[in-house]
Amino acid sequence: MTPAELTDTDIAALAQDLRARGEPFAIATVIRTAGATAAKPGAKALLDAHGVILQGWIGGGCVRGALVKATKRAMEEQQPQLISLHPQDVLDQKGVAAGDDVDGMRFARNGCPSKGSIDIFVETVLPLPELVIFGTSPVAVALAGLAETFHWDISRPVPDNTEPTPLPAAGRMIVVATQGREDLVSLRSALAIPNVFIAFVGSRRKFASLAEKLAAEGISEAALARVHAPAGLAIHAVTPDEIALSIIAQLTSERRRERRGETPSDD
Repeated sequence: MTPAELTDTDIAALAQDLRARGEPFAIATVIRTAGATAAKPGAKALLDAHGVILQGWIGGGCVRGALVKATKRAMEEQQPQLISLHPQDVLDQKGVAAGDDVDGMRFARNGCPSKGSIDIFVETVLPLPELVIFGTSPVAVALAGLAETFHWDISRPVPDNTEPTPLPAAGRMIVVATQGREDLVSLRSALAIPNVFIAFVGSRRKFASLAEKLAAEGISEAALARVHAPAGLAIHAVTPDEIALSIIAQLTSERRRERRGETPSDD
C-alpha cells in the first residue's frame, strides 16, 4: 500500500477495488503550501488515469489543470511527478515559467485570486504486468514461480483446439513452454492475439518445423515472425531454473524497451 492508502480508509477501499479490476490510478498528496491555499499539507486525492479525482480532495479548480497534466504525464512516463504551482509574480521572482522542469519539479501557474503556492506529489499505481504461460513443463513451472518474485501477474490458460484462447493484448506477454505437449494449439492461441510479445521454449529448428505446419494452416509469415525462438537471453542456460531466469531477463528487457519507445528486439 502507498502512504495515502494507509492513512485514508476511503482511498484505501477504492484503491483496493481498482487494483482488483486491474485499472491504473494515481494518488496526489499536497506536500507544501505557502500563502492562502484551500488545501493544506497532507491533503490527498485518488485520481483515475485521466486525472479525474475519484476520492479525496486536494484543492479547488485552480490546481485541477496542472494536476490533470501531471497525472497523464505520470501515466505515460510511469514515473512520479512533482508539481509546484505559484502565482505569476512568484514564478517571475524564481525566474521560471509555467511548464519549466527544474531538477525534477514541474512549475505551473496558479491563477487563483488567493495567490497561494502549493507543491503536489503525484504517484502512480499501475497494474502488474501479466505473463501468460502455456504449458506444464518443468520450465513453465519454474518460470511461473520466478515471475511472481519479479511481480508479474501469472496466467496459465488451457489452449483450445477449436477456438483461440480469448486473452486481451494490453500489458501482457506470452511464453509457450509446452515442450512437446500441445505445441501447435498453444502457438495458435498465442498468435491469435495481435501485438503481443511471444516467446517459444524450444530450438530454432523445432520452431521452424512447427511454423511450417502453422503456415500450411494459413497463418501468415508476418505473424509467425512475431515468435521469439528460442525463448530467453543467451546465457548458456541448461536447467529449468536457469532457462526461466533467461526468459525473465528477456521479458524485462522488452518491457523496458517498450517504456523507452524503442523498436522491439529481433534477437
